[in-house]
Formats: sequence, structure tokens, C-alpha cells
Amino acid sequence: MTPPAFSQTRTADGPLLFISGQIPLDAQGKPVDGGIREQARVVFQQLSAILDAEDYSLADVVKLTYFLTDMADLPQLREVIGEFFEDPKPASTLVQVSALIDPKFLVEIEAIAARRTDQAKSRQS
Repeated sequence: MTPPAFSQTRTADGPLLFISGQIPLDAQGKPVDGGIREQARVVFQQLSAILDAEDYSLADVVKLTYFLTDMADLPQLREVIGEFFEDPKPASTLVQVSALIDPKFLVEIEAIAARRTDQAKSRQS
């Protein structure tokens, strides 16, 4: 049996970082060509860069919200989630939408990260 691609709950004991929905854009700001796997990888890379800039990491993500235009893409999305997250995976919500801001977008992902207390203390020192 395939392990779940999410956790039902994640506790947070440090400062929170809320990341707005990220869409699959290339370096020139154009929609990424390709299917759900490529688009999801680009979005997770963007999330990773945003987290890094704020001194967080993907391991600090406690909640993800996925907006997916086609539920048939869910198995491929789960595979990509497994490439970026170890257990315990973030809690998550999946929302099927009829469309995103550009018809070429297949997925949008927003995130909440929580700095662990030991990290918060070391940053303040």
C-alpha cells in the first residue's frame, strides 16, 4: 500500500510563515510547459527558494493547500510530493478548481511553515 502523501495533523511551536499560492512560472515569468509533474516540481522549487530566503526549509512546512484543475493528475502530484517531502509530510488540503488564473496552469500550491522552537531561539541569539 502506498503511504499517504500528507499527514492529518502537524503541530507548530514556532513563528509561522504563510506563503501565497505559487503557480508554475519559468524564469521569464511565462507558464511552464509540460504536464502536472513538471509544473508541480517548478512550484515546489519556488516554494523551496521562498522558504530559503526566509531561513526556513521544506522540512518546516506544516500545511499545504493544493488547487488542482484535474483530479486525474492526483497520482502524479503525489509522486512529486514524495520527491520533496519526507515523513511526516505536511498536513494538506486538496481543492479541485475549474480553472486557475491561466488556462495553462494545472496546479497552484500555497504553504504554511513553522519554525521549530530550537530554531527560533538560535535566530534570536
